[in-house]
Amino acid sequence: MAQLLSVNVGLPRDVAWQGKTVRTAIWKAPVEGRRAVRRLNIDGDGQGDLAGHGGEHRAVFVYQIDSYRYWQDRLGRNDFTYGQFGENFTVEGLSDAEVCIGDRYRIGGALFEVTQPRVTCYRVGIRMNEPQMAALLVARGRPGFYFRVLEEGEVGAGDEITLVASGPERMSVLEINALLYMPGHPRSQLERALRIPALSAGWRGSFEALLTQERSGDATTGNAGLTAASGPPPAWRGFRPFRVSRKVRESGDVISLVLEPTDGRPIAAALPGQFIVLRLEPASGAPALMRSYSLSGEPSAERYRVSVKRESHGAAGVYVDDELEIGDIVQASAARGSFTLRPGATPVVLLSAGIGATPVLAMLHALAAEASMREIWWLYGTRSGREHPFAGETRMLLKALAHSHSHIRYSSPDPEDRPDVDFDAPGRLDMQALKELSLPRNGDFYTCGPSTFMSDLTAGLAAWGVAPDRIHTEGFGAGPSITPGIAASPRRPPHLPAGPSGSGALVSFGRSGLNVRWGPTFHSLLELAEACDVPVRWSCRTGVCHTCETGLVAGTVSYRPEPVDAPADGNVLICCSQPQGDVVIDL
Repeated sequence: MAQLLSVNVGLPRDVAWQGKTVRTAIWKAPVEGRRAVRRLNIDGDGQGDLAGHGGEHRAVFVYQIDSYRYWQDRLGRNDFTYGQFGENFTVEGLSDAEVCIGDRYRIGGALFEVTQPRVTCYRVGIRMNEPQMAALLVARGRPGFYFRVLEEGEVGAGDEITLVASGPERMSVLEINALLYMPGHPRSQLERALRIPALSAGWRGSFEALLTQERSGDATTGNAGLTAASGPPPAWRGFRPFRVSRKVRESGDVISLVLEPTDGRPIAAALPGQFIVLRLEPASGAPALMRSYSLSGEPSAERYRVSVKRESHGAAGVYVDDELEIGDIVQASAARGSFTLRPGATPVVLLSAGIGATPVLAMLHALAAEASMREIWWLYGTRSGREHPFAGETRMLLKALAHSHSHIRYSSPDPEDRPDVDFDAPGRLDMQALKELSLPRNGDFYTCGPSTFMSDLTAGLAAWGVAPDRIHTEGFGAGPSITPGIAASPRRPPHLPAGPSGSGALVSFGRSGLNVRWGPTFHSLLELAEACDVPVRWSCRTGVCHTCETGLVAGTVSYRPEPVDAPADGNVLICCSQPQGDVVIDL
């Protein structure tokens, strides 16, 4: 007979961890007597991170005493108490291999439905004093599971747990957990999982992404259920030498470089919107400059075109403008990135500001090359005509398209800038401007530019009714951090780590423009990035969740521990990897 052994609750608290402050409610303690179970949690309980825990489908977390015994034996521990794994209900019975998603159970005066396995994160490792615990729970098939509360009521230790209805498809918690996290994602199993109404929205979205990946039949690798699509694998690893065949001034502060491989061999045509990483080596003997640049020309198997803006404090832009000459050699990576033009017949809205025009310009080139019959909007904002690159080029491309529209805004036009000729209206390109244009809200919106420009338009478009999966963004700098539960602190620009310099492999953070020597004080590339204040994204820190998955532009890594499922080709899980020689990472 299944039985409720303990009811455990706890409120969020601040915990010191690795020099940071973590907000967490994973510390749970048993209660005496009976407790009311509400729709979102148990009286006296709370969640510290509602993005990863809590909510209607994760109201009550359940863990089994049999798994307690398993971990006590495996870890050589005898200090466990009820609530040790952050669970609300410690139970006898209800193993993950037997309980199925959609099963309904009566406990005391409340009725529950199983919705998903637990999503483990680094905080269970803090609670257990075992950093690899998140990976162990998944790899050993003992995650535990969540209840949704169908009928509120009181429960208490000693209550019998009675199965009142079995879920459709009879897919166990263990099967569902393995289907997402472990290698191999059979189409038939994904389709079965998606037929279970009780499955939570987050897991449903992951399985839908995996199913789409499986059906596509393309070369995309990795686990689409855990990380955003990374595009097809790069055509080559590391760098190839390219010769500067042309250097063209596009505006007062933008220079285009046309690059051709020195060996004359074809290059794989990039997808419109992708980027490359350039390694620039000033003749002065200064350290190499690593920079990511979107391709700005028509996809070609013979050449790349990038367009570089000269910034007042930008070493790479100054070098390209002042020193790089036609005939010089630069090192270039293969094209990569998932900010790419979607095929289909839907309208296309290309939204950019400043040098953010480059990836959407490549999309416009591709549309013109195929004489697309789609409705296409080119929307661009800059300060003035002096800072308006590609003006003639875009006009020519738009004329070649049967259903094209254009709207240009200058925020600070010069006296010689002609309204209705050089630009359409003064002011910034913002949501108010977009609403005046009668844009097709069912189109795909591709947005690139300064971070504030993109965040404002992304939020504005969503509020305006554009579906989230129709809004695509690309940023040139480091992406936003994901550090769940970590207390906010002032953001510092990337810098060398404190203390003596390491003597190991050279780790280059491409987007941050930082080169750092690896040292023995770091256990992972993630720890090195954190020590340098390079923006990072992570959750489990043990190779399970793929939140940290990042482009590996050059070099090789080893893993400790090995990831539960491999990242996409050309990517790396920085949370559990170490460099094996010099590496370049897209951070």
